[in-house]
Amino acid sequence: MPKFFVEANQIQKNKITIQGKDVNHIKNVLRKKQEDTIIICNQETNLDYLAKITNLEEKQITCEIIENLSTNAEAKVEVTILQGLPKADKMELIIQKSVELGACAITPIEMKRCVVKLQEKDKKKKLERWQKIAQVAAKQCGRNKIPKINEIENIQNICQLCQKYDIVLVAYEKEEENKLRYELEKLKENKIENLKIAILIGPEGGIEETEIDQLKSNGAKIVTLGKRILRTETVAFNMLSIIMYELDL
Repeated sequence: MPKFFVEANQIQKNKITIQGKDVNHIKNVLRKKQEDTIIICNQETNLDYLAKITNLEEKQITCEIIENLSTNAEAKVEVTILQGLPKADKMELIIQKSVELGACAITPIEMKRCVVKLQEKDKKKKLERWQKIAQVAAKQCGRNKIPKINEIENIQNICQLCQKYDIVLVAYEKEEENKLRYELEKLKENKIENLKIAILIGPEGGIEETEIDQLKSNGAKIVTLGKRILRTETVAFNMLSIIMYELDL
């Protein structure tokens, strides 16, 4: 059953009011009727409710809370994707699947080998669309939080942010020795609670050596993902799946 997110002010005692595009989705896509049940999540507290539809209007749906749910679909590990801007609609795919796989945030990065060069006037529109894709994906897979699509950063700013994570993992095709598995084994040995991990992924053209040097000097760990070179839109899925298997399940 898909989940619908509401703000705290839409919840009054045991009543919940749903507005906006979710109204159309509930009425015309899911074909929900009065007395049917849906799952609703409070965006501020991340609490889930099983609710019964009591009234359907053109622009608003009113629900009554039946019970509080103890479901928690969030990962124990906080993983942020730092993604070099890719071409075409690849970013949309990366966001959608990364949200499904448990990423807590995604930060687009302008890097030297990015083919895409967004104008300042276009960035806001892109971020709004990407955030909407994250929200839809979170609803579909039953997340308790909507992952944040952060502002577009450059590599210098990302280097300054490295210290906020327990580890920053950089997938680099020229690295041959340090495997992802080695870094994850160290993390497991250290038994760090509330792990915060960042995965940095280059665009289609890869990461320049000067950028690798900058990242290394700020504490990032450069890793290999094996003998095959993966497409930029594949790397996040590969690394997230491995991290969640090793550190979360």
